[in-house]
Amino acid sequence: MHHIVIVGGGFAGVWSAASAARVRGDAAIRITLVSPGTDLVLRPRLYEAEPERALVPLKRILEPVGVEHVQATVTEIDTAGRRVVTGDGEVLAYDRLVLATGSQLIRPQLPGAERVFDVDTLDGAVALRDHLRGRTGFTAVVVGAGFTGLEVATELAGRGRVILADRSAVVGPELGDGPRPAIEAALDRLGVERRLGTTVTEVKDGSVRWADGTWSEADAVIWTAGLRASPLTAHVEGPRDRLGRLEVDARLRVSPDVFAAGDTAAARLDAGHVTVQSCQYAVPMGRTAGHNAAADLLGLPLIDFAPGPYVTDIDLGGAGAVFTRGWDRRVESTGADGKLVKQWIMEKIHPPVDDAEEILNAAAYVYVVIPGAREL
Repeated sequence: MHHIVIVGGGFAGVWSAASAARVRGDAAIRITLVSPGTDLVLRPRLYEAEPERALVPLKRILEPVGVEHVQATVTEIDTAGRRVVTGDGEVLAYDRLVLATGSQLIRPQLPGAERVFDVDTLDGAVALRDHLRGRTGFTAVVVGAGFTGLEVATELAGRGRVILADRSAVVGPELGDGPRPAIEAALDRLGVERRLGTTVTEVKDGSVRWADGTWSEADAVIWTAGLRASPLTAHVEGPRDRLGRLEVDARLRVSPDVFAAGDTAAARLDAGHVTVQSCQYAVPMGRTAGHNAAADLLGLPLIDFAPGPYVTDIDLGGAGAVFTRGWDRRVESTGADGKLVKQWIMEKIHPPVDDAEEILNAAAYVYVVIPGAREL
């Protein structure tokens, strides 16, 4: 019996599994997903006040469609021998592999780094929540004024003093000029202080030191600056980009037996753009990689990765949100209107559960349409 092994239980891994199951039908193909946790963690929701709401039990997605779940951490990928090895010593041979182990925060190397919080993982988000639970009037320093940093800073702003820091001279440097006026206005409205062109160099209990040697009060330091692809990408031969992601072809193939999806893969979208690390691409990449892994074994046509138009929607806490379209990030809605779109997206990323037909139908490669005839 052919065997497809999917490593990773995030968006890309789960949708790879469901898509492979959809293509498999009644064929004799075993599908196994390997991940250490029992839940799909909806990572884009971890900045919220109750991060446990971001959990979906994997068994409610995988079991209805006949996908096995091996709860383990993969420590080795042997592409020559077509096998993966877990930390428990279990060896899983594969005919096709989908690597979908995502990305991880580049943690700071500085004195007091053990005191730094993050919202990169569920454990990190829960630790931050517990640290600040029931407290008001605290001072939080958020390092990194990108997508995640902005959402964390504005989420906390209603409860205490927030200082948002970035090495760049502007907030949201990678977001461009389009949404910046709306973001700046939201930060002003919420009273979020900015320290730009600098960063934190030391963390002590209750304070931080800045690059210029000055100190500030800080009851919590949250690090959001920088992501890098999973270290398991180093076990697969092939060119990588500056984030450590494996370069894939139009069908998300790395080699004849290996596909990659989500934050582990750099897929070209057009002459000037490749995928960014986000669930917007992880979901359709998973659907593509899983489809192609199963189709390849069955001698069926493979499909190209062809996602919908690029959009962003940044939650700005009590100031609403800003929704943009296109790589120039043209602002389409802000404030309460932008928040409605953000809330709709956050609900839409929840996969269906328990119902095999609904799960398999959702695994089909289709665009998602936002209310108002906007494609996502």
